[in-house]
Formats: sequence, C-alpha cells, structure tokens
Amino acid sequence: MTKKTSTHSFHIPVMGLAFTVDSPIKIAKYGISSVVSIVDDILIENMNSFYSEKYSLPFKKYSTKDPEARSNRITSYLNNMDMIVKQKFHDFKLSLTEKKEALDNYLELLPDISEVKKSLLQMVENNTPKEVIQKWIQENLVPGNIDVNIMTKLDNGRMHKNEALPSHYNDAHTALKGFAESTLKSSIVLSAGMNPRLYSYFEQFEDFYPNEQEQLNKKIILKVSDYRSATIQGMFFAKKGLWVSEYRIESGLNCGGHAFATEGLLLGPILDTFTENKQSLIENTFETYKAALEAKGKHVPSQPLDIEITVQGGVGTAKEHQFLLDNYDVNSVGWGSPFLLVPEATTVDPDTLNVLSKAKEEDLYLSNISPLGVPFNSVKGVSNDAYKLSKLENDNIGSPCPKKFLALNRDENGKSICTASQKFQNAEIEKLKSEDLSTAQYKDKFKKITEKSCLCIGLANAGLIEHDIDSKDKKAGVLVCPGPNIAYFDKKVSLKNMVQHIYGQAANLTPISRPNMFVKELEMYVQYFNEKIEQFKISPDKKQEKYLNKFSTNLNEGILYYKSIFKDAEFISSFSTLEGKLQTF
Repeated sequence: MTKKTSTHSFHIPVMGLAFTVDSPIKIAKYGISSVVSIVDDILIENMNSFYSEKYSLPFKKYSTKDPEARSNRITSYLNNMDMIVKQKFHDFKLSLTEKKEALDNYLELLPDISEVKKSLLQMVENNTPKEVIQKWIQENLVPGNIDVNIMTKLDNGRMHKNEALPSHYNDAHTALKGFAESTLKSSIVLSAGMNPRLYSYFEQFEDFYPNEQEQLNKKIILKVSDYRSATIQGMFFAKKGLWVSEYRIESGLNCGGHAFATEGLLLGPILDTFTENKQSLIENTFETYKAALEAKGKHVPSQPLDIEITVQGGVGTAKEHQFLLDNYDVNSVGWGSPFLLVPEATTVDPDTLNVLSKAKEEDLYLSNISPLGVPFNSVKGVSNDAYKLSKLENDNIGSPCPKKFLALNRDENGKSICTASQKFQNAEIEKLKSEDLSTAQYKDKFKKITEKSCLCIGLANAGLIEHDIDSKDKKAGVLVCPGPNIAYFDKKVSLKNMVQHIYGQAANLTPISRPNMFVKELEMYVQYFNEKIEQFKISPDKKQEKYLNKFSTNLNEGILYYKSIFKDAEFISSFSTLEGKLQTF
C-alpha cells in the first residue's frame, strides 16, 4: 500500500474559542488540518448539541455539579466530531468517482506539485476504470487532522461543594483528559509556555506512548517562539517517556491572539536555528526518551519517531508560503487570520466578518484588554466594544464572569478572580476613590481597570450567533483577535479561492503594497522595542537595561541575517530603514 501523506502544505491554527471550534467538520474531508480550542467546555457542549441534532448523533448534557462534567463534555464533542468527519470523508471519497464536478472541484484545491493531483489526473486521462480509481482513493487519500489546543496557562483550580478539587480537575488538566479519552487519533497543541504539572499529567494516558507498531495514537505539538524553549520543553517530555512530534514555531508579534514577544529574536533566524539543529534535537531527545520508556517498561522504538517543524505568523502570499517550505524545509505553514474571511472553513458571525473585511492597518492594534496581562491583538469596531461602552455609560462595570477560565488572580479571601469581572473591577475602583488623585490620574487608572474584557464570552459568541444557539451571553457581542495580516485581505473569500491563493494558482488576494512578512514583523519589533526604551527612560533599572541590550543585539543580528539571505534591493532597503529607526540608550 502506498504510504499516506498530508494532502496540503498548510494548516489552519486555532483561532479564539469559536472561530475554529467546528472547522474540521467543514474542511477535514479535503485533507486540510485545523485546530480546535478545547478550553471552553460550555461552548463545546452547545456545539455538541447543535451538531448531534444535525447529524442524529447521541448527546448527553452533563450536570455542572459533576466534577467530571468538563472532561466528559470535551470527550463527547470530540467523539461526535470524529464520527462526523469520518462519515463526511467516506461520502466525499465516493463522490469523487461518482460525480465529475466533485473530482474537478477537489483537484482545483490541490497544488500542482501534489502527487495526489498528478496521479488522479493521469488516471482520468488514461480512462482508468472507476473501480481502480476508487481503490486508489481509498488507499491514498487522508482527511485533515482534528487537532486540539490548550493554553497551558489556563489551568485554574476548581471547587466542588466549597472544597478545592485535586489538580487533575484544573481547567487545562481536564481539557487534556477530555482529549486523551476521546477516539481521536490526532495531536494536542500546547501553547503559552511551560506547565510542568500539566506536562506530567500526560504520563497517565497510554495513547501518548508508542505501541508495538511504533506509532502514537495521540501526539504532542509544542507551540514555541525559539529553539531554546523547544529543547527545554522537549527534553522535559522525553524524561517522562513522552515524544514531542512537532515544534510549531509562531512569530512573537506578527500573529493573532495573545502576543508573546521574544527578546528581539526574529522569525527568520529562529527558523534557521531549527533547520540547522533539527537532527541533533532528534538524536539528543531520543536517547533520553528511550531510557525513560525502558524504565517504565514501555515499548521502546528501534529508531527515533518523526519530528516535524511547522511555522505560522503573518504569511500572506504564495511566494512567502513557498519560501518557508523551501528555505527552512518546514512540513507545513499555518494560515490563520485570512481564513476568518472564509465561511466554508471557520465560524464567524456576519457583523464580525464585515468588520474584518473592512479592517485596515490603522484598525488593528495590540490592546491591554486581556485579563492575562499579555498584549492582545485587537481590531476596532467589533460588537463587544459597543456593548462595553454602553455598560460603562450606565455605570455597569465588568463582566459577571460565569465561566472563570481567566480567573487567575486572587481576591482578599484567596479565591480565584478575573480582572475583567464586576467584583474585581468594582473593588479596584473603590480603592481608587480613596486615593488622592487628580482628575487626569483618576481617569487614567479607571481606564486601565475597566479596559479588561471578558474573553471567555467575547471569543465564544461568534459560534453561538452564527449557529443561532440560545444563550444570554450573546448580548455581550463578539471579540475577535486577528493578526495584523488581516489588513491586506478585504473581502469574504471562498475556500477554493483562498487555497488557490496559498498555492499561487489564482489571482493574488493581497495588494502589491503589502509588506513582506519578515519586514512587517521587524517593523512591529522595532516599534515594540522603541516603546520599551521610552518606558526605560522614565523608570530606568539594571534588569531592564540588560533585557533591552539583549533585545537590541538580537534585533541587529536578525537584520544582518535578512540582509544576507535576501538579495532584493527593495527588501534590503526596508530592513535598513527599520534599522535606522531603532532607538539607542
């Protein structure tokens, strides 16, 4: 049998809570992989109810009083999604030999270099019998992966009958359990940094260990921003007999969602480091991995398991896509924000779709609305903005905080509390009133308190609105967190047109004036660095000085790297211009 390989050289990363929550149901049959957020079990249960009814599948509503409810909701939805995708894929494969239109449409989604496309076209041209084509399709086509995502920081403890539950009932732990106990054979993407206690919990689930066929039923993907982080986390897992199957490199700033800036390390040099050191990473990790498996009495593979390197963050043209594949030998490139304009692939309500299609560079910004205290990619004009403003005008501050996924602070009694909640914000404003502040100082501090938004509701509402699911949460409107790249896509796009844009098989969807992804990232880092310099001038300290010196060194080395690999005079000029904008102490 011919070895089955990925059909496409791109994937759709996780976006928000709702925007990719059902993407596999929509596009996995075409061989396109996507990532589902499994943070919000309430949204997941609503989606499960919706799709169970649509496809006549079993559905059970779990009581909020049951400590196991969260993981059970997640497992149930993933199992049902697995069944739906398998059935849709089965029907899709049959349609390819039954309907010429279906085959033509599928071929138009594939890159010209695809072996699948070449083989199918050759069989059609040679008038190969339908039964032979069908057999080939069954043996060679694979659906896209139904991967899932956990933000490792979202690991809040939970209470039951006024008593703290053990750590395996924490939010990230239960999400992991929900995936681990599902029927999926796919990967879990871990983002937002290292969580040793969560990572250790993986040891409890057999599917993460290799079987006698030296395969993993469930795989681990680490989203990382640099090579050092990858090696530390990869070795941590290896010591426990767990293999990291993919390192997913993401731009620190030129991405959607939360922005975790590096210390001036740019995407190109980071990728270059992975390219140069991939083999040593595999070999070093494997030796530790083997020893750990032997100590546990598990099956030990005879050779290292596969490791893939993928990248995402700001890619927007076929030329950039192919450059990443060719120059850094990555296995796949993540295309996120542009797919927010593709209803066939993602779930975005009409109002938000309209905001995104009209957004320009000046409408996209890094905000401070996240309760995590991390810069958050935002766009002006979303419906949640109007909702928050209306509440403020009526002296109704903060969110009721029904879900508490971001309740990572502590109140005066030591209980979890979210900085976007009514309770927290009202308490902070009362403290503010007691301070001897000028009007300007009061307004500034008041704004900083009340600008925090309930991401748990805002990032989930698109799914409820788009699928017309009843919920009182919908009145809060929608928050969306696109990367800066969305500014260069200006209309709703079909799946076929977006995929053909990625592969350079259709008219470019972006304007000629769009900056190269590496130039755009550098521009963002220069701005970020200069803002840090201004803050340092106001409040200088030794620790910050050391950080800024390292940041400056990394940026300048990155610029030299780009000048060495790009020969285009316009590129070199852009890098030199940005280099000249870097402030000094």
